[in-house]
Amino acid sequence: MNYDFTQTKEAFADAEAHLKQEYLQISTGRANPSLIDSLSIDSYGSVQPIKNIASISLEDARTMKISPWDKSHVQLIEKSLHESQLPFSVSVDDTGVRVHIPQLTEESKSGIVKLLKEKLENARIKIRNIRQDAVKGIEAGEKNSDYSGDATHGFKDELQKMVDTSNKNLEELFNKKEESVMSV
Repeated sequence: MNYDFTQTKEAFADAEAHLKQEYLQISTGRANPSLIDSLSIDSYGSVQPIKNIASISLEDARTMKISPWDKSHVQLIEKSLHESQLPFSVSVDDTGVRVHIPQLTEESKSGIVKLLKEKLENARIKIRNIRQDAVKGIEAGEKNSDYSGDATHGFKDELQKMVDTSNKNLEELFNKKEESVMSV
């Protein structure tokens, strides 16, 4: 009998996808619609992400234009951007909201890299917790005589290879984002 790693693999993939999503929302000094993915407004009695009620376009490398389909949402979008305390400057006109991404200083770059490292470490902790849960499952199977000690050892080795691969993928995500921040 083999240990089923399906849930473990999915959990590793979810941890990697979560880190990737977190990194998309961190500004690198360039305009990117994913920077405002977490922002939402109260629209027609329900909370809606801005991307669901407006078109977001890039005007240049450091400017985004948010054009709501209902012009009455312009003020709500502006308010949401101000309340988010993101380091953007915002200007409003009759067609929508312009979001200006400030140029990064060396100090802000090092702060962003520090934040990237924190998010990387949180992802690594998730990976360790997933591994710990899988090890418990493997050891429970051995206790129940589902597999032998040799099989248990083999399963743990296979699990460690998956952990190493996942950690390598997380590190690659970090390195790409760090390079992106430092090259601005």
